[in-house]
Amino acid sequence: YRKIAREGGDPIQERQRGPGLVVSVKDAALKVHALNAPSWRHEKHSDQWTSSLERHVFPMIGDTAISEVTSADILRVLSPIWVEKSDTAKKIRQRLRMVIKWARAQGFYRGDDPVELAEQALPKVKASASHFRAVSYDELPSIIKRLRASKISLPTQLALEFLILTACRTTEVLGAQWNEVDLDDKLWVIPAIRMKSGKAHEVPLTERMTSVLRHAATLNVGGDFVFPSGISRRPLSNNTLRQALQKRLEVDATVHSMRSAFKDWAAETTNYANEVSEMALGHVISNKVEAAYRRGNLLRKRRQLMDDWSKFLSGCD
Repeated sequence: YRKIAREGGDPIQERQRGPGLVVSVKDAALKVHALNAPSWRHEKHSDQWTSSLERHVFPMIGDTAISEVTSADILRVLSPIWVEKSDTAKKIRQRLRMVIKWARAQGFYRGDDPVELAEQALPKVKASASHFRAVSYDELPSIIKRLRASKISLPTQLALEFLILTACRTTEVLGAQWNEVDLDDKLWVIPAIRMKSGKAHEVPLTERMTSVLRHAATLNVGGDFVFPSGISRRPLSNNTLRQALQKRLEVDATVHSMRSAFKDWAAETTNYANEVSEMALGHVISNKVEAAYRRGNLLRKRRQLMDDWSKFLSGCD
């Protein structure tokens, strides 16, 4: 330590750096994952967090001591995917930052942030030129008619129509399980763990929604998921619905825009209060005072709203 001090170094910093030499990048990343995973609402996000590192980070620098990581190491990881897979690269960048912050807090890493330094050496990625427009609610009855007449696989047809009818998110629909559905009471209760708001969401089922579910039940005898893949009993993928809408039906819009179309329809063509359609979408009331007094779930009004929406989509409005 005296020798280090004579040469202008910091003995304390060198002593703290020592443990970082026996903790690898992979070890550090797995510890960060274990610390944060309990706070993440979705298991899928937890799995993606580690799988992305296993695919792109660990093969390159997983065995490198965390205290020895340099901006050049980070560049080796990010450069091959920075342009081609920009979304993945940005997620990995953020995850590596979490690992470095943890290492700093543990005293395993000193000096400038290597992730930030590496980012400065990476090229700017231009925004994608392909933008999908927002679908108009007036187009939806025609889209559903074409969907029913198409040669798209029946499970995908039913899932996409059910998504439009319920105005729910893609993950909520594709993750639907039969134990959440009560066909007698005409109610689908999405558990809090699968909701973006973190609160359970009750979806009133219309006659058409119930018909779709009964049809789906005949295709999936004994399975847990309402809309399983034809290959396995796992749910359909998000990409399946996107491909059906954009490629097969040639609709220049995202699946998520179906929710926006529902909101526009409710606001422009009905007299339902804004809070009714907001609750139908599973949104949390942002006004704290209003939320404090709003104890009910407006289920009766929402059932009427969804009945009207279903009639509009079938061309009866």
